[in-house]
Amino acid sequence: MREKEVAVHTTKKSWLALTAGLAGVALTATGCSSSSGDPSTAPDDGPITLTVATFNEFGYDDLIQEYMDLNPNITVNHKKAATSNEARDNLNTRLAAGSGLSDIEAIEVDWLPELMQYPDKFNDLTDASVEGRWLPWKVAQATTPDGVLMGYGTDIGPEGICYRGDLFEAAGLPSDRTEVAALLGGAGATWDTYFEVGREFAKAGTGVPWMDSAGATYQGMIGQLAQPYEQNDGTIIALDNPDVKAIYDSVLKAAVDDGLSAHAQQWTDDWNAAFQNDGFATMICPGWMLGVIEGNAAGVTGWDIADVFPGGGGNWGGSFLTVPTQSEHPAEAKALANWLTAPEQQLKAFKAKGTFPSQVEALASDELKSQTNAFFQDAPTGEILASRAAAVTVAPFKGPNYFAINDAMQQALTRVDVDNTDDAATSWKKFEDAVKALG
Repeated sequence: MREKEVAVHTTKKSWLALTAGLAGVALTATGCSSSSGDPSTAPDDGPITLTVATFNEFGYDDLIQEYMDLNPNITVNHKKAATSNEARDNLNTRLAAGSGLSDIEAIEVDWLPELMQYPDKFNDLTDASVEGRWLPWKVAQATTPDGVLMGYGTDIGPEGICYRGDLFEAAGLPSDRTEVAALLGGAGATWDTYFEVGREFAKAGTGVPWMDSAGATYQGMIGQLAQPYEQNDGTIIALDNPDVKAIYDSVLKAAVDDGLSAHAQQWTDDWNAAFQNDGFATMICPGWMLGVIEGNAAGVTGWDIADVFPGGGGNWGGSFLTVPTQSEHPAEAKALANWLTAPEQQLKAFKAKGTFPSQVEALASDELKSQTNAFFQDAPTGEILASRAAAVTVAPFKGPNYFAINDAMQQALTRVDVDNTDDAATSWKKFEDAVKALG
């Protein structure tokens, strides 16, 4: 699904933007002893404390307690940032300072390419015990051209459509997940159909918006382009790619002109509160979003998920566990990261929070495919997300500028859809200026 990323030249400007204030002498990667996913093989040199930094929901709360029960000499402190952006800012700040990073740092795939230019800041996690563990394209995302494995894969983000069945019924639309999939076009679902059904939903007069925001919907759409922002050699093409502008125009027309958006920017207080007050009827739904929805919508009984996605398949997100060279316990940290990303643990994480595994063994297991989710009307989430993963045929190339460009785009969409400070044309011009400033 994804070709191995290639290294690209990075200017001094981009390095400074990533690690302003970093001392000129690069850290040297330290070696780690071999370890396996079996916690009994974790180094045991006396009581130590490890810190693990994640964001959103990785499904690790119970797993970390389990690991400590299995390894009584190891205490694990779990630091959980509210958002990926918050985690990224914290990592870059502490990387620049040369101290303060956790023993294990979770990194989201959108900003991993920025850090892969500096593999000497992270321990090489290559180990015989993990060979063949993950989907090949997942491993390639975290492997440098020199063969350094910077991170152990956690989840991937195959996308379906989550929806409020009770609100569909109130609008006179079918609520059964099979019928909803057919309503949205089934195997031939398109974004035009998704927006058209949204307009039909709006005409029913419930007063409930169709989707949470333009920005979230855009993320699902842009993820279906092979090279939205950069060529393989790092050349920025975001402003020359007509598909980028077409998606921008399309999603803003639906969100603002057609009134389908709740204007609720993801991860904000307004967005969190919208789950409790019939804030919107549908949303783009990668597997990891299931736990987020359940947490925000506690007490709400109408959520479900349909085995359908406009435009075919799509993958949003996915993360990795890294061990920075700042860690004072790299071997123990590596052993913990190994254990957390083993198929057995990832199946438990999926059951807890919906984080869909990237491990080959887990993906083939009957345990995964038989998983259901009580909050989503006992939906067969394992089967549905496995189907959505199989539908993914394109994963966008992400070079070192991907995060910055996509963040500038999200700001552009937010100015129009959420803040209502700019029209689409004015905000696009600001996006152009931001992209040009990257060089």
